[in-house]
Amino acid sequence: MATAVVARPVVRPQARARDEEVLVWPDLVFVEFIAAMVFTLTLFLLAFLVNAPLLDQANGDVTPNPSKAPWYFLNLQELLLHMDPGMAGVIVPTVWLGILIAFPYFDREQEGQGGWFKTANSVRLTVWSALVGAFGTAILIIWDSGKLATFLHDWFGISGGPRFEFLQSAASIQSQLPWPQWSTHIPYLWFNLVLLDEPFHHLNFPKFMVTIGIPMAIIVGLPGLLIYALWRKGWVVTRRDALIVLFSGWVAAYGVLTVVGTGFRGESQVLVFPWGLQANEGVPGQQ
Repeated sequence: MATAVVARPVVRPQARARDEEVLVWPDLVFVEFIAAMVFTLTLFLLAFLVNAPLLDQANGDVTPNPSKAPWYFLNLQELLLHMDPGMAGVIVPTVWLGILIAFPYFDREQEGQGGWFKTANSVRLTVWSALVGAFGTAILIIWDSGKLATFLHDWFGISGGPRFEFLQSAASIQSQLPWPQWSTHIPYLWFNLVLLDEPFHHLNFPKFMVTIGIPMAIIVGLPGLLIYALWRKGWVVTRRDALIVLFSGWVAAYGVLTVVGTGFRGESQVLVFPWGLQANEGVPGQQ
């Protein structure tokens, strides 16, 4: 018995309406031309207002003061001033890249993927997390540089006195607190180990706390505390909400570190205002 074959109708995609299309000229080129003119005028204005003197020809025997990395690495260079170099230059960036890679595996929800601000609390979570990340990072930088104590004393007359000198900066915790003698030489190996011609058999606990312990507690603890506070407030409901908080705070902190490293670090990496920056060719032979 023959079976009748019913031909399925071919559904052809409808052509886009004419009003949905734009032409390269004048629509696209005109906008690009205006953007280029605005950029050029802004560059001329900055060149006129900002003093950026040309120095002598580059000399490998002269190290400029300050020596700064390219702008996209200035955030890491800023971190080097506040923690152990190995942590700031290798471990922290590597761990954070791993966390970014794990974002899609942590958030498996299909709804609203690929769209900005698709969840109920996404806008206020982004704003509050960015504010906390930006202001928190700025305050921590000012505190660790010792400028916060000076600012409080000069502007508000607040002085902690000798009893609270250890709170002026992270380095003061190591130098001002009465650490016992044994705390700077805690053995944790029963044999002598030498790495790169350096002895590796004891722990300097005050230095460890200042260069590794406190920075890592801040990096891990403050985002966790922020997520917990917003969860208690009822704003963080899903995993995506937690990731929005984490990512928004990181972007803000990243931006503050880059801006401070670019425009607020003067000679010997001292924290200064941008108008206090001066061109310095450095000392010959200094590396």
